[in-house]
Amino acid sequence: MVKRAKDMVKEIKEQMRGGKGSVEILHIFKKEELKGKARLCAKITIEPGSSIGLHPHVDEEEIFYIISGKGMVNDNGTTAEVGSGDGVLTGDGASHSIEAVGDEPLVMMAVILLYQ
Repeated sequence: MVKRAKDMVKEIKEQMRGGKGSVEILHIFKKEELKGKARLCAKITIEPGSSIGLHPHVDEEEIFYIISGKGMVNDNGTTAEVGSGDGVLTGDGASHSIEAVGDEPLVMMAVILLYQ
């Protein structure tokens, strides 16, 4: 299946998960299009100073793959700076948040996989 960029759904979320500012989500494939155990496959863009607030992943895991920009991630209480080429995996009931730091937007791929 080839899905053209023009057919992808873009969504803007304000104060996502209690975070700051706005987050752009480009749904590459929607849950209904995926036959596997995934509920999200998206490119996420977070403007500098904006964030996705702290939230848990129970019975699922989320993968962030950083494409460009810099972020500060809270991975279940451990904070670390992330940048291009870095990956973050959060699951088993752990929580995470991420904030764009620096002068350019933080752009990343996000995939949420369900355990069952």
